[in-house]
Amino acid sequence: MSESVSVRRLEAGEALAAVEALADVLIDCVEGGASVSFMLPLARERATGFWRGVADGVARGERALLVAEDRDGRIVGTVQLIRAMSDNQPHRADVAKMLVHRRARRAGIAQRLMAAIDDVAREDGKTVLVLDTVTGGDAERLYERAGWQRVGMVPKYALMPDGEFCATTFFYKHL
Repeated sequence: MSESVSVRRLEAGEALAAVEALADVLIDCVEGGASVSFMLPLARERATGFWRGVADGVARGERALLVAEDRDGRIVGTVQLIRAMSDNQPHRADVAKMLVHRRARRAGIAQRLMAAIDDVAREDGKTVLVLDTVTGGDAERLYERAGWQRVGMVPKYALMPDGEFCATTFFYKHL
């Protein structure tokens, strides 16, 4: 599937137009157990509201939003670069909401999204990236393979969508 998927950066208008499709991916991931800031049940209005906020952030230049689309143009994955940092961190950005729809997993899409977000960060002049993920999840292996360095783990940092505590592992990458 990876060969039939394209990864691209959305501009503000495109991000707003993609809200419903992005909500589909987010809802699928949360329903699949991903700890990505939302609890079950995730109402569609909450998911679309989140993506409208992301689109606003893209319009303000605070975020870069990438999507992976299948050959039919359906969004099957996404990742963000949060560029709005403190004055003393113009060289740094956070990577957030790396999501791949369950029907499209295990096809190299997440790997392609992460490589593309590195390119966007370099274009933006960022040299340090930071992210966090559920400890023990598949994403940890993905990030390590992509050259990210594990910093450490915080027990009970967040909740899984079902309300159970989960530990979170923090990573960084120098570009």
